[in-house]
Amino acid sequence: MRLIPTLRLLPLALLLAACAPVIESNLDTARLPAATEFGPHNHRLEWWYLSSALPEEGLAFHWAIFRVLSPDLPVPGFFSNVMVTDLKTGQVTFQELKPGLGTASFPPLNLGHGGWTLTQDTVNAPFKLEAGPLKLRLTPAKAPMIHPPGFSGAPETGFMAYQGITRLNFTGEVAGRPVQGQAWFDHQWGTQVPGRSGVWDWFSIQLDNGQDVMVYRTRTPDGRVVQVIASIVDAQGVARAATNVTLEPAAEWTGRTGYRYPQSWRLKADEFDLTVQAVRAEQELLSQTTRIAYWEGAVQVTGTFQGGLAAGQGMMEIVGGTLP
Repeated sequence: MRLIPTLRLLPLALLLAACAPVIESNLDTARLPAATEFGPHNHRLEWWYLSSALPEEGLAFHWAIFRVLSPDLPVPGFFSNVMVTDLKTGQVTFQELKPGLGTASFPPLNLGHGGWTLTQDTVNAPFKLEAGPLKLRLTPAKAPMIHPPGFSGAPETGFMAYQGITRLNFTGEVAGRPVQGQAWFDHQWGTQVPGRSGVWDWFSIQLDNGQDVMVYRTRTPDGRVVQVIASIVDAQGVARAATNVTLEPAAEWTGRTGYRYPQSWRLKADEFDLTVQAVRAEQELLSQTTRIAYWEGAVQVTGTFQGGLAAGQGMMEIVGGTLP
């Protein structure tokens, strides 16, 4: 997942490095880069994220790398995490690398922090992920796209530009087990301070009919909903906004922090009516670098899409709030 670390954790070597980048204090949502441009930006927070639910293998995972700009830091700071869930045994492995120096460049995409990397040989080449238990080669199955309206968030929470690739075919290893499947890739950047200025409920859904659905509900830390968006991505990777989107949560599970995470949702729009059910409840993750509690795990999806029956799988992410 995605978030701002406590700056006191950054090593002295980083603090003594060269010139500080200029930080853009606003995100111009009317002037976003092309969907194919995955390089870094001069905003306070940025992340690149990959995830996949593999019901047949009984696995789910996510990996993320974060780039942070601060007037207190002369160079960008990086941190990253990875989660692997064995859906058969219930074992959850969550690893974080301490904040420090890293790399982010494009083209081609080259991301690195603490030995974990996501790289390309050329701009059109497959991606290679080496991050703890994840060793994957990923080839986009759909074109890069911008999720309408191009950003998540609101003036009350800050804005995050939002682009990605909703299906990538991959092969490789997860926790030493050979795997193949389809992953989801996100890239966001902007002015939001997750857990502090804003929290969210987020769903990445890959339907068996080849369509993908993203649903994003942004809330203020006190729970007020300020934005609800959803995008539909067709088989070619063309995205369009869903209309009249609503979310109905149910069946809450309470984590050890006391934060409550709905385990069943009804996601409705003019184009779909989907029931999302968490595969397992105990997926609360406590990030020590970001001081954020959040729930992330695999979901099963059933319902209707454009008038026909639909089924699929995906990932759900719910930000609970800050840790004491």
